This record gives sequence, structure tokens and C-alpha cells, in this order.
Amino acid sequence: MGDTSINANQSQVLARTKGQGERASRLRRYFPIVLVLTTLCAAAWIEREALLRGSADLWIVSDPITPADAVVVLGGGLDVRPFIAANLYAKGLVKKVLLSEVEDGPSVSIGALARHTEENRKVLLRLGVPGSAIETFGTANKNTWEEAVALKDWADRNVVSVLIIPTEIFPARRVRWTLRREFAGKAVRIEVPSFDPTTGYTRADWWKTEDGVIAFQNEILKYLYYRLKY
Repeated sequence: MGDTSINANQSQVLARTKGQGERASRLRRYFPIVLVLTTLCAAAWIEREALLRGSADLWIVSDPITPADAVVVLGGGLDVRPFIAANLYAKGLVKKVLLSEVEDGPSVSIGALARHTEENRKVLLRLGVPGSAIETFGTANKNTWEEAVALKDWADRNVVSVLIIPTEIFPARRVRWTLRREFAGKAVRIEVPSFDPTTGYTRADWWKTEDGVIAFQNEILKYLYYRLKY
């Protein structure tokens, strides 16, 4: 009886020792992997600014500007797009400024807010662009794709070879893809220069503000949506 008890205890000890040995072996086997992953995470955290700045640099596109027939002001970006357009006109790089005739919301219909297209026109006039050089295109454009279709219709009725469409840094990739897709096969060159917003964030520090993070992630989703839908 005593020998049986001793043997059972020895078996338990041997089993525990074997289990501990197996666990130690697994730990030794996985330790290098854990160490590498930990190191990578630490490096990513330490170098996060460089990585985030690099991701924006990979995303942002911007075309060089050449003399063009017209500069196009799409809906939105009231603090950026008409100002760039007026500057290009003042430099003699364009002969005409085209304003997207965007769809206005209920606040405009009741007179609480001014029409977006007219706000763009006011900015242009204040910056010295003559009314004779300003023209609209489209009717109640709801999004960039509708603006691209309307702009192509305008180009079909006019003799143009180059159009400049300035926009902010994050929407530039989607805007350029959309316009060039719609104008595919046309003898019209589309140039999309991109610019930092005047407030909120820049390409150098976009991740430091909520506006920058939201703008970047929203544009990635919009771009994927446009590629899938159109």
C-alpha cells in the first residue's frame, strides 16, 4: 500500500515536471516572436509621427499647374477653392472661372442661409475676378460625380483643352480619379492641384486634430465607395 502511494506521488511529480518543461519549451519557442512584435509596436509608437506623415504623403496627390482654359470651383471648400481660383485668374493662368451650381438645402430655401454658389461668386468678385469671367455649370449638383458629369457636358459645348480643379489635400485623389474617369477619351487635360485647408490641420500635422483625422478617414471611405460605384 505504501509503495503504491509513493509511486502515485512520484507519477504526479513527474507529470508536473513534464508539464512545466513543456510550458517552458513553448515559452522559449514563442519568446522571439513576442519580442519581435513588442519591438515593432514600440518602434511604431516611437516613430508614429513619421509613419502618419508618410501615410498622408502616400495618399495625397497634387498635379502641377499649367496655363488652362478655366479653373473649376467645385461645391464645398469655400475658404480654399474660390481663393485659389481667384489667384490663378489674377496670375493670368486661366481665362474663366467655372462655379458648380450645387444643390442647396432647406436653410437656403427659407432664406436663412445664402446659396453656396452665390457665396463662391461673392468671394471671387471681392478678390477681383470680373463677373464676365465667371460662369456656372450643372444644375443642383449633389456630389463630385454629378459635378464631373455636368462639367463634361459644359466642356462638350465649349472649346477647351485644359481644366484646373483645385481642392484640399485629402479629397484630391478622389476628385482627380472621378474627373479623369468621366473625361476619359476626351482631348481635355484635367489638373488637380491640392492645398492645405486654411484652418484645422495641414498634411504635416493632420493626426493631431480631430478634424484632420475625420477628414482623412472619410476621404479613404469615399474614395473606395466611388471606385466601387462608378
